Amino acid sequence: MIEDFLDENGDKALAAIVVAVGIVLLYLIVARLLRGIVNRIAEEGGDSAARAETLWAMLRRVLLIVFIAIGALTVAVVVGIPITPLLAVGSAVGVAVGFGAQDLVRDIIAGFFILAEDQYHIGDVIRVAGVAGAVEDIRLRVTVLRDLDGYVHYVPNGQIQVTTNLTQQFSQVVIDVGVAYKVDVDRAIDVFGDELRRLAADDEWSNMIIEEPQILGVDALGDSAVVLRGVLKVGADDRWLVKRETLRRVKNRFDAEGIEIPYPHLTLYQGDSTSGDG
Repeated sequence: MIEDFLDENGDKALAAIVVAVGIVLLYLIVARLLRGIVNRIAEEGGDSAARAETLWAMLRRVLLIVFIAIGALTVAVVVGIPITPLLAVGSAVGVAVGFGAQDLVRDIIAGFFILAEDQYHIGDVIRVAGVAGAVEDIRLRVTVLRDLDGYVHYVPNGQIQVTTNLTQQFSQVVIDVGVAYKVDVDRAIDVFGDELRRLAADDEWSNMIIEEPQILGVDALGDSAVVLRGVLKVGADDRWLVKRETLRRVKNRFDAEGIEIPYPHLTLYQGDSTSGDG
């Protein structure tokens, strides 16, 4: 009985295997061609390798789904399974799922717009939906972020209303430093600006700083300090490294120059313990 079954269906099984292998080979060929096209478009448009990688990650998932669907239907036809009922059932299921999966469709469409508008790509540091972190992946439905603590956040693309990209093209480091009110503010501004310019001229840091530092002067008169502000335009991924080094240098320079950086003081008053009646 088994031999009769194999004789009757062996040709179909072999044909199904050949078709499956052919679909896999066709997928690999098309994927290779599309990857080359994506890289070429990115290079001609001046886009970064990260953007090309992001586009390809999304396109590869769509391509895989399409080829799996085509392969399954083709194998069904070769084996002799009628696909008309499958298509009818699939259409009905598709309609039912469509009504119940509106959020899913919205997430997928939003994901395509994120890529088309180049809002962010893999490797960028962004702030969305109340969380912030480095973009590890942009999937059909979600954007995957990893924050500084190592936590991974999955943000549905359809829920992203406002995106703040912290590392697109370049970044700006805002340095606010408070000095005591008794300090000569003009001298403090001169020292502050000189230290920022020294940093920009340092061979170790000059390649990270794109433009000459801007010294904006007095930004606020706080409760216990006069706040000075400076701005450094730096490479997209260098903002935190440059900021930490700048604050370190400014602190050391102010200490060397005798410029006080104040901190809150607490003054205690001891009341008179004697009675008012004498």
